[in-house]
Amino acid sequence: MLELVPKKMFFTKGKGVHADQLTSFEYALRDAGIPNLNLVFVSSILPPGAKIISRKEGLKLIRPGSVQFVIYARQQSNEPHRLITASVGLAEPMNKKRWGYLSEYTSFGETEKEAGDYAEDIAAQMLASSLGIPFDVDKNWDEKRNQWKVSKQIYRTRNITQSAVGDLKENWTTVFAAAVLIL
Repeated sequence: MLELVPKKMFFTKGKGVHADQLTSFEYALRDAGIPNLNLVFVSSILPPGAKIISRKEGLKLIRPGSVQFVIYARQQSNEPHRLITASVGLAEPMNKKRWGYLSEYTSFGETEKEAGDYAEDIAAQMLASSLGIPFDVDKNWDEKRNQWKVSKQIYRTRNITQSAVGDLKENWTTVFAAAVLIL
């Protein structure tokens, strides 16, 4: 049986503006450095032992036209002044033989920091629940972070987030954030 287990992953993000919605998305992919790939959306697991590399290093490892597995968030609007955000959060386990979790999150009206923190929170909650760490969803982010730090089972969380304000001329604005998996 063929197993496709990625060994590396990198984060990227971009934004695009155009009168056409699809072209706006294309421009966001260009800004992210990955317009020449066939993207396959997959669920949100960081494979055990996968190394997180820089965008620059990751872009060197992929070829135009290749099929790449990605976890991504995409938000679009053609409303002037509308704040849009796309974020991918990551929670890495301390034990590298375990898998981690990624989360996709999009929003209207939130800053990059707010959306990024929430995306990390979602990923951390999924990882914590898979590890059996008690996690009170009603606590604020800092209180939750303290809960999993005490457990010493979650190594760290992070995110990649892109935001933009809707184009004044009512063109489509697209924001895109992704984790690109490399076999």
